Order: sequence, then C-alpha cells, then structure tokens
Amino acid sequence: MKVIRRIKENNIANVYIGETGNGKLFEFVESIQPPLTLHDKWVLIVSTLFGCPVNCKFCDAGGKYNGELSFEEIIFQIDYLIKQRFPDKNVNTKKFKIQFARMGEPAFNNNVLNVLEAIPQLYSFKNFIPSLSSVAPAGTENFFDELLDIKNRLYKNNFQLQFSLHSTDKKQRDELIPVKKWDFKTISEYGKLFYETGNRKITLNFALGEKNIMDISELKKHFNPDIFLIKITPVNPTFKAKKNKISSLIKPGINNYAVIENLKKAGYEVILSIGELEENKIGSNCGQYINALKINKKDLKQGYTYRVENV
Repeated sequence: MKVIRRIKENNIANVYIGETGNGKLFEFVESIQPPLTLHDKWVLIVSTLFGCPVNCKFCDAGGKYNGELSFEEIIFQIDYLIKQRFPDKNVNTKKFKIQFARMGEPAFNNNVLNVLEAIPQLYSFKNFIPSLSSVAPAGTENFFDELLDIKNRLYKNNFQLQFSLHSTDKKQRDELIPVKKWDFKTISEYGKLFYETGNRKITLNFALGEKNIMDISELKKHFNPDIFLIKITPVNPTFKAKKNKISSLIKPGINNYAVIENLKKAGYEVILSIGELEENKIGSNCGQYINALKINKKDLKQGYTYRVENV
C-alpha cells in the first residue's frame, strides 16, 4: 500500500489518496478545526469500503463499489497520519478522534470492529474518541451487537455513535438513502441498549436539503431527548447533490433556523455543524474525491478545486 496523491490545505484539512497493491484506490483525511490547533483537537476520517453500495443521493462516495478494506488497509490510513505528526505513536493532543466515515458504510465491514479492538494496543493518547456514522442498513445486526460489546469493554464513556437519517418521512428517507435499513423503532431500541447515563448521547444526523421533511412529532414518537441529540448539517456541494438538484437548507453565515428552535423546544440538544467553507473546495467533507475526479473532470471548478499533488 502507498499514498499516491494528496489534496492539501494544512490549516484545515489534508485529503490523501492511497493505492493498494492491486490498484484499488481509497481516501483518508486529517482535519483541524480553526481556531483550535493540532494539540487541541485532531480528527482522522478513514475509509472502510472501496466506494459504497448505499449510493446516497448527495454523496460522491456512492457507486462503483469494489469491496471491503482489510484490517491492514484501514490501519494503514491511521498509521500513516499518526506517524507524520507523532512518530512515536504518542498522540499528544487534548482530543483525538477517528471517524469511520469517509468512503463506505462501516457496518458492511467487520474489519472495522477489529480495528476498534486494536487501536488501544497500537497507540497512546490522552483522550481518544472513536466515531462511527451509519445509515443502519438491514442485516447488520451482528455488527452492531459486536460494536456494543466493544464499546462497553473499551470505550464505555467516550464512543460517538451517529445514525444518519436526513428525513423523518419514510418515503423520502428511502429516496435519499436507497438501501434497505432499520426503521426508527429499531434504531431507537438499539440506542437504548447502547446508551448509559454519563455516556455521549447518540447523534441523529440530518443533512437538510431545502425539501427535506423534518416532523418533530415523529422524532419524539421514537427518540428520547435524554438519549438522542440532533445534529443538523448542510448538504455539501458534491457532484451528486448537484446532479440530483438537492440544495442545502443550511447556508453559510446563517445560524438561526426555525427547525432548530422547534427541536430545542421539543427538548432536544441540537448541534448545528457547519464546517469551514474551504472544506468544500478541498473535498474533505462528504464524498469521494476519486470518483469526482474521474467522472467530472470538466466540472472540477464547480466543486473540489484544490491542487492534486504527487506524494
């Protein structure tokens, strides 16, 4: 395995393109959130699949699915980034997070579980937060059962679990996330097992397009605000979002939204998560730079525009 490209902007994020011995490509990212420094917070975002079979309507990672990354291929991403910053593998930052959320639905790859088991033996850190984001595909019950066991043994108070919902309307949710998946009742029941008092609340993520349906009464029917929090994010300007004419409800520079106030009135803790605008150009937000670069060569100036460097 080797790193062959990087889309680089050191002050915010670095996107790396790796290649396996048989020519498969994957991406991984390191991110810092200004005005925080590397020694305040450092986030790694790693791939778990080559492409993604889910094919969400606004995510460039979907399509051209080519299998799972091995344990070694996932660890390679983490190891490469850590050794660049901390050669002794002692991650000297106040908050260190690894998100299994770059390319691929992590619940489709049991190697993710093995990586979570191995991390405490491979690296030293002050405050490590493993973070897993899933659309909760049907048929992944065994994965989530094992994840619960790992969380209880190794990361009891610090695991960040997120379910990406994007709409409270079943038909619209199925359109946005076109794969068979858990219903709200099943997600809620699992969340009650996963959460313990003092843990991080489980995140329900909504990347809100202008036409996305957010029925708060439907949320309250299933999701206890003592266990679940709501994260509202923009729909990033990916090529897929542009193709499917999905415009973001959340706009840069605007922090007041009626939907957020109504969620708070309903008792939910709400996080409005808007990244740096430069991340859209870097391509470090949502999607797969590899596919975007291959498919949309003439349209790069409309999306990810940072220079690709050889490594």
